[in-house]
Formats: sequence, structure tokens, C-alpha cells
Amino acid sequence: MIRLLAGLCLFLAAAAPAAAETPVERHGQLRVEGNRIVDARGEPVVLRGMSLFWSQWAPQFYNRGAVAWLRDDWKADVVRAAIAVHSGGYMEHPDRETKKAEAVIDAAIASGLYVIVDWHAHQPEPEAAAHFFSHIARKYGHLPNIIYETWNEPLDTQDWSRVIKPYHLAVIPKIREADPDNLIVAGTQTWSQDVDKAAVDPLPFTNLAYTLHFYAGTHRQSLRDKADDALAKGAALFVTEWGTTPASGDGPVDVEETRKWWDFLEANKLSYLNWSITTKRESSAALLPGADARGGWKENDLTPSGRLVREHLRAMHDRDSSPPQPRTPMPCGGTC
Repeated sequence: MIRLLAGLCLFLAAAAPAAAETPVERHGQLRVEGNRIVDARGEPVVLRGMSLFWSQWAPQFYNRGAVAWLRDDWKADVVRAAIAVHSGGYMEHPDRETKKAEAVIDAAIASGLYVIVDWHAHQPEPEAAAHFFSHIARKYGHLPNIIYETWNEPLDTQDWSRVIKPYHLAVIPKIREADPDNLIVAGTQTWSQDVDKAAVDPLPFTNLAYTLHFYAGTHRQSLRDKADDALAKGAALFVTEWGTTPASGDGPVDVEETRKWWDFLEANKLSYLNWSITTKRESSAALLPGADARGGWKENDLTPSGRLVREHLRAMHDRDSSPPQPRTPMPCGGTC
């Protein structure tokens, strides 16, 4: 009887489905090889997920419940904490905004997600950014979850070589003092669209990619051509922010152009996060007013953009999770 019970326990243990891997368990430490971001096995990795809204204006979603829901229901691999710098953000309230970043980082670690810590600014603040990222790197840099986005969207008037590159040269070494390994994504000129300029005059760091942002209703084939050019020159790219709408964040959802972008991103193995988790009354927002800050969103809590993006994230997760189909043997033994 004891042997029978022991055998039954072994059978049940073997038959029980293994717990699903989290994205970080699946991919481990990310790094840049050539113009690709690869995982711990050296395989190109595509992370898909959601950006939170400006931290000073939608802080209610900077919590563990919302992050866990994005993992469990939306099947996100990565979340982004958009830590506001101006307009009531970090420059005025550094401790408050740092705590918001830490709340999202802690939530992502608990959920096994990657997390982009984004310095969400249009104007450079190198000393403040260096202080902020040095703190984050010292506290969390030993973990593979962390991705640093050192400047969200430099403006079109801020030249890459004269303004933006020197900014990154001032900030990134402060990260590398505490964290030599984790991925850094550097913002580029013209609201992070001129990745071709960065590719011609690259930053001298390893494990670094360049930020590419697009909004499907405004940015089309010409921006994809710029991305192709940057990739051809050896630059690695990461789409830390994209939208289904015009660049204003409002206006019609451009489904056709969004699908063209998805095809481009998947074909080129580029990671991408949608803008954004908020209930603001604009069409790029994923949620309708009244949606619970802690997650648990139903279909009627989502905007048209939110439904489109959630459906896509879930479909990509299902595709990637499906086991490879066995090949059907040819009747003649494979020689005909």
C-alpha cells in the first residue's frame, strides 16, 4: 500500500502541469549583440507590453495589482514606469516620484516582468537624471528585470551630436558604476525618431539600444525606413513607446497602419510598449474613466485602442507559447 501511494504521488507530480515561466525566467539577462537584443541563450527576444502614463498625472496605476493584471490578463512581458521630470514631476518632488518608480519596479520583480525605468522628459536635466539613475542602479541593478531609458523624447531642435549624445555621456556612466550589465535605451532626436542619426554617431557603451517612438496615425513608412537604415548601420532599437493614434495622442485609431507596424516590429525582432495605461479622455488611452486602478479590467473598461492592443498582446503570447508542430512524415520516407 505504501509503495502504491508513493507511486500514485509520483504519477500525479509528473502529470501536473509545470507552473508557467515568467518572462524574466524565460529570457534571463538581456544584452545587445550586433543590432539585436538577445536573451541569456543568445536568442533574439521580442518583449511586448504597456507603458504607464506620466507619473505625476496618473499615479493610481503605479501599483502591484495593475502590473500583475497586465501580466496575467494582457500577457505583457514588460511594463514601463514613465517617471515625469517636469510639470510637477521629479524636479519638484524627487522623493515622491522615486517612490513611484520603486513601486512599479517592485511590482514587476514580483510578477517576473521586465521593467523600463523611463526619465520622461523633453528637456535635458543631466545632473538630476544621473542622481536618479544612480540610485535605481545601486538598489536594483543586480536584477535582470531592469531596463534604463535615460531620456524619453528629446526635441527636434536638440541636435544629436551636440546636445543629446553629450547628455547620455554624462548620465550613462553613473548607471554603469553600479550596474555594468543591464540594458540601457537612449532617447534620440525628434521625439525619439531620428535613430538614423544616432546610428551614424553612436554612443560608446555596450548593452545599449536606441529609442524609437511612433504613433501609427502620424508616423508611417518613412519612419520605418529610418529604422531600417539604423539597423543596417548596426544600431539596436527598442520601441519604448508607440501609439495607435496620431502623435497628439488623440484622434482616430489607425488600425491598418498599426498592423503594418506590428508586422515590421515582429519581422525585425524589435520590442515594443503601447502608450498607455490611463483613463485620460483621449483615444490613445487604454482604459475608460472608472476603470479600477488595481487592474481586473473587463471588456467594457477598455477603449477601442485598449481592446486592440490587449487582443494583440494575448495573440502574440499564445503564438509564442504554442509548442512546435511535429512534421508529418512523407509517405516515401522523405526521399521523394
